[in-house]
Amino acid sequence: MEKGYLCLVLHTHLPFVRHPEHSYFLEENWFYEAVLDTYIPLIEIFENLYSQNIDFRLTFSLTPPLISMMQDPLLQERCVRHIKMLIELAEKELIRTKKHEPHMYNNALMYHQKFSHYLYLFQEKYQRNLVQAFKKFQKLGKIEIITCAATHGFLPLMQTNPNAVKAQIAVACAQYEETFQTKAKGIWLPECGYYPGLEKILKENQIKYFFVDTHGILYGEPRPKYGVFAPVFCPNGVAAFSRDVESSKSVWSAKEGYPGDYNYRDFYRDIGYDLDYNYIKPYIHPDGIRIFTGLKYYKITGPTEHKEFYNREKALETAASHASNFMFNREKQIEHLSTLFQDQKPLIISPYDAELFGHWWFEGPEWLEFLMKKIHFDQRTLKLITPSEYLAKHPQHQVVEPSMSSWGHKGYCEVWLEGSNDWIYHHLLEIANKMQELAQEYQNPNPNQKRALNQAARELLLAQSSDWAFIMKTKTMVDYAVTRTKQHINQFLNLYQQIKNQQIDQAYLENLEQKNNIFPNINYLVYFQAKRESRKAL
Repeated sequence: MEKGYLCLVLHTHLPFVRHPEHSYFLEENWFYEAVLDTYIPLIEIFENLYSQNIDFRLTFSLTPPLISMMQDPLLQERCVRHIKMLIELAEKELIRTKKHEPHMYNNALMYHQKFSHYLYLFQEKYQRNLVQAFKKFQKLGKIEIITCAATHGFLPLMQTNPNAVKAQIAVACAQYEETFQTKAKGIWLPECGYYPGLEKILKENQIKYFFVDTHGILYGEPRPKYGVFAPVFCPNGVAAFSRDVESSKSVWSAKEGYPGDYNYRDFYRDIGYDLDYNYIKPYIHPDGIRIFTGLKYYKITGPTEHKEFYNREKALETAASHASNFMFNREKQIEHLSTLFQDQKPLIISPYDAELFGHWWFEGPEWLEFLMKKIHFDQRTLKLITPSEYLAKHPQHQVVEPSMSSWGHKGYCEVWLEGSNDWIYHHLLEIANKMQELAQEYQNPNPNQKRALNQAARELLLAQSSDWAFIMKTKTMVDYAVTRTKQHINQFLNLYQQIKNQQIDQAYLENLEQKNNIFPNINYLVYFQAKRESRKAL
């Protein structure tokens, strides 16, 4: 009989990036790379484990923008094009390495086999729709899919307009129910951003639980009896689960965690930058800008410019060793914690960004597979579990009001509100107020007005994505983030004026509907707030 539980949580998210107006758009590669590096490898691991009758559990967020992109025919077609291009490049690499660099041939062969297999899985087995693959494993009871806010909006900085927060949650829950034919039980709060009172909106949408960072529970009122190793109930009965720092850090930290091991593949050494320009030109940016191709032949090696060649077998041996180490440490945690618990069993919550597995940490999916196999076969101290299963086993918990918190630098919103991005918020608040005004004013719109009102709601939601503020802070693709923020704000304001002036530009509206087609069934009345009627004293 197990002494405690481990809940692995993968937060799976990308911002909504879709540019039908261009035949090629660089930032769309974020999606194609994640499909090829992370989502398909994770699904393949689920298939492997299930086919071997290995019981496993994983909690898996699929954010609404990602669901929308996975189901979009244009992006599906472009993803196939991307994989085929990589297969062509890998075929050329087989010829080149065999002739000129035979020490790299095995790695070139690995990529060719991987890309070819993934094309089959994506196009034939999963019919280009990976949502259906994840849905399959939820139905089998192996993963629990949770939702997120509609466009990953950072909710603590929206609370001055509660309707903006309500819309982010309500739109997400509606899409989840439409996609999975069941209501979402849990939610990943974007950036783990929580503020007291948010749980009321979650309960209105029948959400049973959410996650916060460690200090969100530790600094709750009253202090939690079991720290972060058991959920707590908010005063209204919604459960809050909190991150365990030790288990999280051992995986996500590139410097102190497993992904930084010298035997693992180096992410930054890519043939897109290493090889002759004329040779690689057809496989990089059409404007000739060198970019990552995904073919990387070197291992991390160490803090040196001289990198050694990647050895796949050695890397997988290292991943298996790290999986054993992770399991051993969790066993010791559980053994210790179980002596402190009286009326329930301890729970370790280990959340990670899903894109770490495969994209940034090439061997991450295999590490996860090794870990789940080892937990199944090699120990009896702990058991994998989902939050819903844990709440069903242990329905009684301490009532605590969590503290306002987020994850990220310093843990209190600073990543999303500082000098590089603070300019966006008064604009976001203003257009949220205007959206609420439109919803109040137009209760019975004509068909064209309704279309414009729904598109205005989409533009507002897309402007609110926390990804744009994050990118501005981290200084990665700043121009794109600034442009996207300004575009959605301006497009909302244009629609607002057209609606108010009763002069809707049909061509303009159709262009936005075709380009920013997220949430096709959205209802702008999600922003409507019924006015409370005053009641005379008796």
